[in-house]
Amino acid sequence: MTHVLITGATGLVGGHLLRMMVQEPRIIHITAATRRPLQDIPAKVSNPYDPQLTDALAQVTAPVDIVFCCLGTTRREAGSKEAFVHADYTLVVDTALTGQRLGASQMLVVSAMGANARSPFFYNRVKGKMEEALIAQQWPRLTIARPSMLLGDRENRRLNESLLAPLFGFLPGNWKSIDARDVARAMLNDALAPATQGVNILSSAKLREMAARQA
Repeated sequence: MTHVLITGATGLVGGHLLRMMVQEPRIIHITAATRRPLQDIPAKVSNPYDPQLTDALAQVTAPVDIVFCCLGTTRREAGSKEAFVHADYTLVVDTALTGQRLGASQMLVVSAMGANARSPFFYNRVKGKMEEALIAQQWPRLTIARPSMLLGDRENRRLNESLLAPLFGFLPGNWKSIDARDVARAMLNDALAPATQGVNILSSAKLREMAARQA
């Protein structure tokens, strides 16, 4: 039986993942650390929260087995480069460190297609540095999901995604857009399935393939 810590549960992928985990009998308790309180919390979920998330993570003391991090924003939403780095790098690393403090041996994180610490593009560079930081923590088992453009109903619509989503739906391979529900489904399946140790990177095409097998 598994105890889980998740951050980003109020987001697009994280919201789907939380609902799936609530229905998963192999997961007996979920700690969802958030920046705003969840609504209608099921019995198997605890929800420490604070606007900066850091204090919510510090409140968690119960041991966990698996950590999921689904945090992610855009520079436009964050308001500045510094705020974006805080959300997509610092808080992700803090989530991982919290998981290690609580005894977790496995972490799964939502990154992005094109993540590369040496990319000329700011967004991809931050995502790549985040991945490198998690790899440097030497998790026994680390899964990095790199989805393409995410499809789904966000609370706050992103204009670029709304405009480009139809185009990305016709692109091949890893470029093809992917439903956030499929990313969540693939991550949960990967977390609970027997697997080799080490770092496992799931491309967007691989995520779609895994989700299709579980549909």
